[in-house]
Amino acid sequence: MRKLARAIILIMAEEEGPEEILRRLSDPFWFQAFGCVLGFDWHSSGLTTTVCGALKAGLKGTERDTGLYICGGKGAVSRKTPDEIRLHCSKLRPDGEELVYASRLSAKVDNTALQDGYQIYHHSFLFTDSGSWSVIQQGMNEETGYARRYHWLEEGMESFVSEPHRAICCDRRGETLNLTARESTASRDGIVNIMRLTPIETIKELKEITRLDLPPRHHILPRDLISNRMIKLVRKIEEERPDSFESALLVRGLGPKSMRALNLLSELIYGTRAATRDPARYSFAHGGKDGIPYPVDREVYDRSITLLEEMLNKSKVDYYEKRRAFARLSSHEDTYLNHEGHEGWEEK
Repeated sequence: MRKLARAIILIMAEEEGPEEILRRLSDPFWFQAFGCVLGFDWHSSGLTTTVCGALKAGLKGTERDTGLYICGGKGAVSRKTPDEIRLHCSKLRPDGEELVYASRLSAKVDNTALQDGYQIYHHSFLFTDSGSWSVIQQGMNEETGYARRYHWLEEGMESFVSEPHRAICCDRRGETLNLTARESTASRDGIVNIMRLTPIETIKELKEITRLDLPPRHHILPRDLISNRMIKLVRKIEEERPDSFESALLVRGLGPKSMRALNLLSELIYGTRAATRDPARYSFAHGGKDGIPYPVDREVYDRSITLLEEMLNKSKVDYYEKRRAFARLSSHEDTYLNHEGHEGWEEK
């Protein structure tokens, strides 16, 4: 997988440039097709971590040639992402902190601002010499065993906290505390206003929550909302005085429970209502000719396969590896990547 990924990306970097590689990888259809060509089954959550790992290992040492840098990975490796970014940037530019900021904030958004039941455990951060960047991260729902993949692309992104994703892939959707939705703008502003209250005022409001009957839609209990840890966090917020929802997310110690409490306070005090729609729009299952399990988007999948065939034809891998790759492409011709076709799902 490392060898083939390296060959394909080197050709793409030469012919289309590193920015186009970021665009391709941020497309959930293309990413899935790429994983299938490298030899991974469509239905496993391991495709995301394995493909990103193959890219990182396969392209190691080619960064100057490709203009593409890959940091992070799965589990403990993801926590090394800031240091890896700084190491690469030390040879490129005087300061890579804006990229570190993008890495940290994208992870915090998907774990705290977007509470969909999937715990982030994989974070890959990709960037180019010009400073363009992309994020591919994945979360796991421990109850269902399902995974969810989050694609970010800096190009065209207007905000870190309002509809920032290029795509979110999952076979299931459910009720979600979605503070990244456009309709959650008032809730985000309300949370920032609360965080700018004095600690005494904030703690007083938090204690009031324990006297109320809480709505079941956020799945929280009174004991989750006021604790010594929460009081310490309030004092930490007082020190940092965030002036935006972005900076609020980066307050150390502010996690999903604290965010739910602050969101509920905003609703009680200001009458704001955060969105509960699940932003996942794409499924990465294969469809069949009979439309089972979902309708097929053949045009999108065929376009991805055609591009990869062209890259393979030009790649400098040996005959045996190339023949195996074409065989894998051929084996997928009767099954295609598709998006969920149920009513209300947005098509790409």
